[in-house]
Amino acid sequence: MSSPRPTLPAAHQPPAPEPAPPSPVHPVDERRPLGRILLFGIQHVLVMAATPISAVFLMSATLGLGHDLTVKLLSAAFVLSGAGSLIQSLGPWKFGPRLPFVMLPGGAPLVLFLSIAEQHGLRTAAGAVILTAVLTFVVLPLFSRMLAFFPALVIGTMIVIVGVNLVKVGAVLVTGRPGSPGFAEPSNLALGLATIGFTVVFYLLFTGVLRQLAVMLGLLAGTLLAAVLGHLDLGRAAEGGLVSLPQVMPFGSPRFDLLAALPLMLYSLASMAEATGQTVVNAEAVGKEIDRRTAVPATVRGDALTSLFGGFLGLPLMVTSGENIGIVRVTGVRSRYVTAAAGAVLVLIGFLAPVTRAISVVPSAVIGGTAMVVFAVITVLGVQMLGRSDLDKHTNTFVCAVALALGLLPILVPGVYAGFPPNLRILLESGVAVGAFVAAVLNILFHHLRPGVAARLATSRTESDR
Repeated sequence: MSSPRPTLPAAHQPPAPEPAPPSPVHPVDERRPLGRILLFGIQHVLVMAATPISAVFLMSATLGLGHDLTVKLLSAAFVLSGAGSLIQSLGPWKFGPRLPFVMLPGGAPLVLFLSIAEQHGLRTAAGAVILTAVLTFVVLPLFSRMLAFFPALVIGTMIVIVGVNLVKVGAVLVTGRPGSPGFAEPSNLALGLATIGFTVVFYLLFTGVLRQLAVMLGLLAGTLLAAVLGHLDLGRAAEGGLVSLPQVMPFGSPRFDLLAALPLMLYSLASMAEATGQTVVNAEAVGKEIDRRTAVPATVRGDALTSLFGGFLGLPLMVTSGENIGIVRVTGVRSRYVTAAAGAVLVLIGFLAPVTRAISVVPSAVIGGTAMVVFAVITVLGVQMLGRSDLDKHTNTFVCAVALALGLLPILVPGVYAGFPPNLRILLESGVAVGAFVAAVLNILFHHLRPGVAARLATSRTESDR
């Protein structure tokens, strides 16, 4: 029989390997308790819900759509905003950068959609959205190679213009459009300013989770004040059924007209540049290092995929929005699962008609007051980015100044391009697109072409002196 192997005394046993420390989880990828995530997600929804509502109501008023069709489009807008937010936040496969993003209709794509619909019909407008989404997938590989021409100087300039434009959008929700009945009515101004005041008070007095919820609490307090003052029409919230479903091809089969779709397709190129800025500033806001060569195309793919479905549901282009970046910065909650929760809530709202109607009765002045604070934070983020762009160098100051001047012009002076042809006017009136284009072109001229030309001239002079 073989004798058993001798065992070492305990003192001579080799020490057990220490367990590897768990890899730290970045706050963006942090999974918080479900209840808290839902609370923060609802805060995002309350701030951003006005955008799909106003976009659909503007479509309905401009194109003379019936009530039933308007309800179906509103349902589709909520469902797709939620689905797009889920895609961008969770990042399945190569779609979405896995950052706390939301997606919304509206802005310049809505204006272009309405223009095409008025000139060529709703079926052609829907076809233009589908063609533009397909074009985005086609040109994305080429665009990805051009990201080197969008440094912090270009993106920071663009983000400042985005922020100023969004602040104006929020302000118009409070005051109404200049020249319209009830413009700058004192009661609406009081509601908007009171909502801002409530938000400031909550942020000042509270700490912890309640302070992080200051934006939502300010909005709720403003809504309660509106109810006390009789500015809340609760009767509309009780009308209609319980379930609302989006309708596939609500205008009929899409009609594909390349010439009619051209303005929207050209805008998509500017939209990709804007998505670059949104991705970078979002990553900056949450403190996460990203590889722009992979994160930006993932954002654009998410936009294109959501817009593709949007075209079949009768909606304009869906774009990644900077609206929630301000909330992330104010609250300090950076988890992408919060915006994913917001996306799930938006999808649910899209199917629950009473909830949709209840949100739609919140006065625009209250939403506008909240939006102004949140959007102004985006402007500050752009300023911070410009602060890291060597503005003490005169060339960078000049590039930024010219881009801001031309980009802010159509925002500060509406109708400045009214005498231009319609298609060109629509592109020029997008201050974000103009500012991004000018900043990118000037950056190429001054930082890429000019040094090369100067080097060649110096070389030729040296050779001629020999």
